Amino acid sequence: MKSSKFTFAALAMLMVGIIGFGMVKTPSSSAKSRQSTALIGLLPASDAVMGFDSRRFFNEAMPQILSANKPMLSKIAIQLDEINNKTGIDLRKFDSFAVGLAVTRVKDNEFDFDPVAIGRGDINSGALIAIAKLAANGKYREEKVGERTIYVFAADSAKVAISQTAGKTGPAVDDLIGRTIDGFTKEMAISAIDGNTLAIGSLARVRATLEGATKVSPEITTLLAGKENSVMSFAMSAPAGMSKMIPLDNDELGANIDSIKFVSGSMDVVAAGTSLAVSAQTVKPEQAKSISEMLEGLQMLGKSFLGNSKRADQKVYARMIGSAKIRNSANNVSLDLLIAQPDIDVIVGAVK
Repeated sequence: MKSSKFTFAALAMLMVGIIGFGMVKTPSSSAKSRQSTALIGLLPASDAVMGFDSRRFFNEAMPQILSANKPMLSKIAIQLDEINNKTGIDLRKFDSFAVGLAVTRVKDNEFDFDPVAIGRGDINSGALIAIAKLAANGKYREEKVGERTIYVFAADSAKVAISQTAGKTGPAVDDLIGRTIDGFTKEMAISAIDGNTLAIGSLARVRATLEGATKVSPEITTLLAGKENSVMSFAMSAPAGMSKMIPLDNDELGANIDSIKFVSGSMDVVAAGTSLAVSAQTVKPEQAKSISEMLEGLQMLGKSFLGNSKRADQKVYARMIGSAKIRNSANNVSLDLLIAQPDIDVIVGAVK
């Protein structure tokens, strides 16, 4: 059981975005960069943001990452076709998405995440909203923001519709879909920003997007610089008491995690494999140094623990851990990892 959970976690790292607000002609790199930046610029003030190049994800990343598991790749393609056939919505026609989360601490170890996603592509915003209204069978209401209309649907209805349309993909993925919809609490709102751009999320967040009174802070958007052409990039302001989200028995480890002020990263695909990069910015340089030393210690333990294993998957994990590059400069610590395609094939091939 532990091994299967580890395998799924490793796959989830590579496939991040497929269950979120994910969604193929490939524009030039400069065009992708401009579009990603433009969509993030439309988000309201957010504690965490993500840019997602859905064209590259479906055209390049997904086929490459899942090349060793043709049944899974085929199943995803069939489900995308089913969504298109049943709803008239082809998720592959979206070029890119920007997602913004407002994070509120409810209890010591509990946080609420209030999302909004902005999607743009080869779509007709008005037609998609009309389809959603028909699917809701009249169970929605309208609110106005200036000349624009927000359509508000019950999240329970949305969850049922998604589960019926997407089919069953396994307990872990089904649970993730449910949790994603639960993020909208009681309602899900949708509105057209323009003819080929939609905003979807909680009513408050969609309203804030249309009003445009607040924007994502430069402290967060600056962290995305240079990552715009990646398949996925993210940046967030770490919530206070972040260590309480993870069950930890080590006070020093918890203190290191709580010293993190900002986190950012990206995922991309290249000919050699899949690259992952994560950076953390701490309040003080000595805190970043402490995190760097902690990661290096864990790297040594991981290589030692898995290095002599005869199992193919554990040999892969040992190589991944050993090849990770950990760097520390001033109050920044970064971890860069290039997972070779043959190693990805071993991980993905083991997932049923």
